[in-house]
Amino acid sequence: MCGRYAASRRPEDLAGIFEIEKWEPEETLAPDYNVAPTKEVYAVLDRPLKDADDPRPVRQLRTLKWGLVPSWSKTPEGGARMINARAETVHEKPSYRRAFTSRRCILPADGYYEWVTGTQERELEVEGKKKRPRKQPYFVTPADGSVFAMAGLYEFWRDKTLPDDHPQAWWVTCSVITTEAETSPLAVAPAEGPGALADIHPRMPLMLTPDRWDAWLDPARTDVDGLRELLAPPPGGLMRAYPVATAVSNVRNNGPELLKELEGPEEGTLF
Repeated sequence: MCGRYAASRRPEDLAGIFEIEKWEPEETLAPDYNVAPTKEVYAVLDRPLKDADDPRPVRQLRTLKWGLVPSWSKTPEGGARMINARAETVHEKPSYRRAFTSRRCILPADGYYEWVTGTQERELEVEGKKKRPRKQPYFVTPADGSVFAMAGLYEFWRDKTLPDDHPQAWWVTCSVITTEAETSPLAVAPAEGPGALADIHPRMPLMLTPDRWDAWLDPARTDVDGLRELLAPPPGGLMRAYPVATAVSNVRNNGPELLKELEGPEEGTLF
């Protein structure tokens, strides 16, 4: 699952990392250390420029709304629930399959947050013997400090209640593709706590390594079987995870202090 992530890199930095040819300065987003569903986020995509004579795809940095709204949807209300698409079924689900074959993107992040779900905790809650304690959030990020390039999809939705020239007539939304969490040891694990990403949560965002970026973004690639091969999980041992303050659990909190590594889980939380 991916329900919250951090994205603090500047457009200039992303342009260099992803070889971006086009981005609009007026669409610059402030660094966001607590990106939540329905927020505006950066997306890297290959698409012909609007009203351009040249039909070739151009590598662009765009701002999209996180929470995919299918083009055939009557209203945008379901977008907040469609923040994740499973890699195993994205090619066949009605809400995602058209975007999977032609509208793929990369959502750049510093890393993502995940909250530990303890088996014993769930059992006690079901039995009514214990109130649910605060969960311990962890930040997961590439161990080498590189960008966390999440595989994503984007879609266009037309609000037919608005005139064509209205600035909000078209919605451009996106979803993060997730896969099974790695069971291999973390490159850097906390002193106490999870030793693998699967110990934190059974799902994780699918990170694309640089050798797959061009193929994933290429809109000319429409072969479903070939595209599914790009969804293979990256090699294990690339990630680190560490505990962060429970302040990140409140979406109103936002700042670089949310990424500060704690020496251990906060008191009152659990691993």
